[in-house]
Amino acid sequence: MADFFNGFWHWYIAVITVLSILGCGILLWSQSVHKVKLDANGEPQKTTGHVWDEDLTELNTPMPRWWMWMFYLTIVFGLAYLVLYPGLGSYAGKLGWNSKGEYQAELKQAKADFGPLFAQYANQSLEAVAADPQAQAIGERLFLNYCAQCHGSDARGNKGFPNLSDKDWLHGGEPATIKATIMNGRIGTMPAMGAALGSDKDVEAVAHYVRNLSGLTADPVKVAFGKPKFAACVACHGAEGKGNPMMGAPNLADKTWLYGGSAETVMETIRKGRTNTMPAFGEFLGEEKVHVLAAYVWSLSNDTTIKTASK
Repeated sequence: MADFFNGFWHWYIAVITVLSILGCGILLWSQSVHKVKLDANGEPQKTTGHVWDEDLTELNTPMPRWWMWMFYLTIVFGLAYLVLYPGLGSYAGKLGWNSKGEYQAELKQAKADFGPLFAQYANQSLEAVAADPQAQAIGERLFLNYCAQCHGSDARGNKGFPNLSDKDWLHGGEPATIKATIMNGRIGTMPAMGAALGSDKDVEAVAHYVRNLSGLTADPVKVAFGKPKFAACVACHGAEGKGNPMMGAPNLADKTWLYGGSAETVMETIRKGRTNTMPAFGEFLGEEKVHVLAAYVWSLSNDTTIKTASK
């Protein structure tokens, strides 16, 4: 990809663009100066002489002059535009306009307009912000704009995307932890354990043992065989399979499954592993917006009415 940033591509794009516009102008000019043949009486011929299917004749009907002049004007406009605005490779244009600058100006204006609104919540606790109706409405809009694509508009998640409306949290559901997750993002990795466990029968046995931990239907014989094999998973999930929030290792003893709890899905997870990424929004949204958003996310699984005393 680095090849696209050298000087060659600047000239490539610029030359192709200019030649294309000039080519259109030359083609138009060649058609506008074309002389119509005269018939035996000295009058312009009404046909081009081309006939198809015995009686389908091509008439000699030149383009209207107004249409041709309009075409010339579009060519002049295109050339003028490319002089004033960026469009020829890395050439910035005489006016110095660019979409990034316009975007930065819009962000600056938005910060001036809405900054005070978010600033009033910055020094309040997340619990207090969650109890504020106005802050909740703002947080909901932020969530729908930036989070609903993965977690759903109802925050109940989907396969591979956590449900934010229950009390099951991979890294912990404390307000400060939720804010840290939104600010910095998370990367969850379950390593592939197929080779470490051995055969597919070993993987299947561990999958049945894991399902048994959460009360799901499992083969008792495979459960007994898989229990000692589960020792390879203890470092992350613990001896009882209840996970480790410090590592983001999920609790395998409850009935919450990020990718599904069927035997086939659990076996696939053990065999191939999983990698999941929560992007960081701190730099994009700023801490004040994240503060309000985190309060809203926390409120989805907590009763905010009992927190009003902290305001």
